[in-house]
Amino acid sequence: MTMPKYNKIEVNRTEWEVPERYMQLQPVGSGSYGQVCSALDTKYNVRVAIKKLPRPFHSVVHAKRTYRELRMLKHMCHENVIGLLDVFHGARSLDEFNQLYLVMHLLGADLNNIVRTQRLTDEHVQFLVYQILRGLKYIHSAGIIHRDLKPSNIAVNADCELKIIDFGLARPTENEMTGYVATRWYRAPEIMLNWMHYNQTVDIWSVGCIMAELLTGRTLFPGNDHIHQLNLIMEILGTPAAEFMQKISSESVSINK
Repeated sequence: MTMPKYNKIEVNRTEWEVPERYMQLQPVGSGSYGQVCSALDTKYNVRVAIKKLPRPFHSVVHAKRTYRELRMLKHMCHENVIGLLDVFHGARSLDEFNQLYLVMHLLGADLNNIVRTQRLTDEHVQFLVYQILRGLKYIHSAGIIHRDLKPSNIAVNADCELKIIDFGLARPTENEMTGYVATRWYRAPEIMLNWMHYNQTVDIWSVGCIMAELLTGRTLFPGNDHIHQLNLIMEILGTPAAEFMQKISSESVSINK
């Protein structure tokens, strides 16, 4: 089997090493723990998104995160969830294996760009939220929590077709989970308060925050820090009952009761 030839390209002062079939690299943003470029796949004459994961095996934590994202993307097959088209690295030996590239479908914009530049009709919001929930049902049916749902992680094309992207923080449901994951503004209270035992419902909270933002054009809970975030939530939803407060295990919140 002939190994593909690789080109070294500088993008935003970082070196990318990609097969010759991928040309015209343009930076489009960054995902969780990785940079993202658009590129022309000359084999199929379509533009794709390439995510670069730097130092994927720098530590055990990095290796687990890389493995989880790769495994999940490989098995995702749903019209509202991003899938994996290709994987490559330019290393010629294990010592040089310090970056990994994931190739995925490229969509035109994300919800963050859309909500900042235009006012959506109720019909648009309904269709977008419907697609988010369809994709999320598929993800949850596989026992996976996305953990980082936010407008910038939901891509939309010109036909209003939507895909959930960026599984860098996703993981299977376990008995004990990590606390500091989702972007603060879209983070469910249970992650901040009882952070070791949350489940798929944290993604539903994020969808609610996204839906409110699509309807109003404003972030629902734009907290400046952990405590401010909780205060904003309680201003709208009210103070939790005493029996609920007894279940809270977070030291930072217990101090501020």
